Formats: sequence, C-alpha cells, structure tokens
Amino acid sequence: MATDPAQQDTTQRTLLSEGPLHPAPRSACVVVIHGEGLGRRTDIRDGALLVGRSHEADLSIQHKSVSRQHCRIWRDAAGQYRIRDLGATNATRLNEARLPAEADAPLNDGDRITVGETILKFIAQDSVEARYHEEIYQLAVHDPLTELHNRRHFCEMADKEIGRALRHGRPLALCIIDVDLFKPVNDRYGHISGDEVLRQIGALVRGHARNDDLAARIGGEEFALLLPECELEPALRLAERLREAVAAASFAPGGEPQRITISIGIATLSPERDSRPALMAAADAALYRAKSEGRNRVCVEG
Repeated sequence: MATDPAQQDTTQRTLLSEGPLHPAPRSACVVVIHGEGLGRRTDIRDGALLVGRSHEADLSIQHKSVSRQHCRIWRDAAGQYRIRDLGATNATRLNEARLPAEADAPLNDGDRITVGETILKFIAQDSVEARYHEEIYQLAVHDPLTELHNRRHFCEMADKEIGRALRHGRPLALCIIDVDLFKPVNDRYGHISGDEVLRQIGALVRGHARNDDLAARIGGEEFALLLPECELEPALRLAERLREAVAAASFAPGGEPQRITISIGIATLSPERDSRPALMAAADAALYRAKSEGRNRVCVEG
C-alpha cells in the first residue's frame, strides 16, 4: 500500500556553507552611538575626516556643544589612524580622557570619541557591527512606506544645503508636493490602497529627482524636493514634468482605475527666505495657492 506523502517523515539535508557573503572591504569609519544623528556612519577615506558643527565638515553635528571645527581624524603614512583636537571649546575626549589641544593620539578599533554631547565609535575596518549601524541609520532617516527620506532627515539636510548655498552665493529651490483629494481615496478604498498610491507617487518623485536633490516624504500625503544649484526656471520645468507624470500614471486603488493628481508649490532661496522655516513657509503658501486655483498645477511664491 502506498504511503501518504503527507505522512512521510522527511529529512532535509543541511547544505554546506562557507558562511555569510562578505561585501567588498570598506574603509574605517566612525558611527554615532549617542546623541545627534544616532546610528549615522561616516567612512574615513584617503583624506582626513573633519568633525564639527560647520556645514562644511565631513561629519557635521548640528549641536551647540560642538565647535565648528572640533576634531580631525586621518590615517598616517604608516597606516595608523590618528585623531587631533582642533582647539574645541569642549575638548575632544578619547575613551573619556581629554585630548590636549592640537595634540595627536592613535585610534584603535572600538575607541570612543566624545564630541560635545555626542559619542562616536571608531571602527577600524569593515565589520558586521559597522553594517549593523548603517542599517539602523538607514531605518532612522528613511520613510518605510516610500523609501524616501523622512521629515527629520530632510530638515537636517535642508539646513545644511541652505547654509552652503548662502555661504557660496549659490541658487537653491524647494518644491512642496501634495496629493490632491487624497482623503476620499483613503475613505473609499482604505489605507492599504491609499498607501499603494503614496508608494507610487513616492517612486515618481524619486525618479524625477536629480543626483544631488533631496526627496522626502514630510507628511501623510505631502512630499518635498530640495533642489541645490537650481534656479527658478529649471525648478519650474522639473515640477511640471513631475505633475504631468503623476497625472498620466495608472492608479487603481481597490482595483478601480482612478486619476490621481498633485499640486506643487515652489520657493527659491532669497534674502527674505534665508532659512529652512522661511523657505518652507513660502513653498507652502505657493502650494496653498495651487490648491485654491483648482489643483493639479504648479505655483511659484514670488
């Protein structure tokens, strides 16, 4: 009599394995393990790594306890990583010991570096721990639904880009994007279908961003696109292309084809809008005008 396959005692062979695959080696790094930017990883490449509050620092820590140029880390000719305090108001500490100003000290794997109220961990070479910290950081700065940056990271990076643009006299534009009449979609088809619409729009926003642009989801159905080195006219053309792409896309919440549109407000950096809150307020005002004038359009704050 044949044995019922469902009742057979099946044994699975254990496959031979050489262990987890190892990616290409990466340089030494520092990881923020306490304070502003928790989980952030910064690689130490061939040049020196400058840590400080300055937006020009390789690792910029925007906290009042950090000096503009706080400390520097580099690899010497012998391959030894070293650290130097740059005369910071709150002296750099290495494993809780205060570093004398302008004096060098060697760094070893696992050393802790205190910069103001932030603690960094030095990791001498690529490791599982370094990749773990990188994963944690990515989770902390990205919106899980759209995989765009989240509002907190957008604000942090926007402050840095605005500061750089003002110092160097470079143009910068901001687009605030809102999905038109999104609440009825959620109410009729449910949040799962609404999330799929947001996911599709997020992909379109990301696809229209240039390499150096910053794309983020900053609210429920609100997105932002920061455009460094961008004058008003190119920003307007990009926004129009994005608006047209969304209007032409196929959306089917709940399995029913729907036409979804967006409205976009644009503001550019100026003496009257020289901070992120002021720039965002101006872009929001332009967005409000786009909504009040009929939606599915782009408006510019004069």
